[in-house]
Amino acid sequence: MTDNALSESLIRARHRLEKALIDAGRPTTDATLLAVSKTKPASMIRQAYAAGQQAFGENYLQEALDKQTELADLADIEWHFIGPLQSNKTRAVAENFAWVHSVDRLKIAKRLSEQRPNDSAPLNVCLQVNISKEETKSGVLPEALGELAAEVARLPRLRLRGLMAIPAPADTLEAQRQPLAALREAFERLKSDLPDAPLDTLSMGMSDDLEAAILEGATQVRLGTAIFGARDAR
Repeated sequence: MTDNALSESLIRARHRLEKALIDAGRPTTDATLLAVSKTKPASMIRQAYAAGQQAFGENYLQEALDKQTELADLADIEWHFIGPLQSNKTRAVAENFAWVHSVDRLKIAKRLSEQRPNDSAPLNVCLQVNISKEETKSGVLPEALGELAAEVARLPRLRLRGLMAIPAPADTLEAQRQPLAALREAFERLKSDLPDAPLDTLSMGMSDDLEAAILEGATQVRLGTAIFGARDAR
């Protein structure tokens, strides 16, 4: 993808997000765009950064670390880890990312807290919720969310910011909205139950369901294909 083509894709993605917010009756500053750059080369991230995008989401740890090394000159780039997180990866994630969207177990949260460097800002954390209760999906089940959130909120070196989910695909807007509404309701309950936690982030909505997510209160949407094109084979 050429520089101009990527810049145009990013502009279209921003316009789509802005239109969705306007159509939902929300301020256009209510939600931000996370560019999902997994499988894409560092050169494309650099192009998107030059076009004004600062926050990038990565799923695969070693691939992300390689890109971070190549893009180390971009001092204010913001790296989000959004993939499944295993115990043997927590130290590298704690040391090299500003955000983690995929915490679904207390063991993982404790390791991130213990391994976050003292000279770094607290690690921003979203709890991944298996909102559609799919057997093949990662995420804490909704009925266990409150207990996990309360435990994570107490950990040092972490900031519990909100929730993330990847609902099962659906063909209609109304069907897309149902699990997203359930996540929003869970988010509102958490804010009531944990008034001292800095809960401000509802990370939901991707290229196929952005509009539904914005209607249900998303504050951050994760777009990959809409910005970078079809995913490259790994």
